[in-house]
Amino acid sequence: MPEGLLMSITVFVLAMFVGFEVITKVPPTLHTPLMSGANAISGIAIIGALLVTGRGNQYIDLIVGVVAVVFATINVVGGFLVTDRMLHMFKKKTTEK
Repeated sequence: MPEGLLMSITVFVLAMFVGFEVITKVPPTLHTPLMSGANAISGIAIIGALLVTGRGNQYIDLIVGVVAVVFATINVVGGFLVTDRMLHMFKKKTTEK
């Protein structure tokens, strides 16, 4: 296994553990506003994944890049849907006559 790939997998696994610990410690009242901010980070992840996929010299680069684009896109779309739903909760309701 190439040294760079082993280091990348190690960083990925450590990031998963840290991310899980951070997310589970966030109170539910702060989760939705933080999700809105996380959409920007996921957008950056999509750009990075597209760069990795486009430069893919090996078949594994293509597979990992496509999976990363799909997961980050799901995260961005889900975050926008939750944020939109939250904003609709705060709109004043109009009554029809």
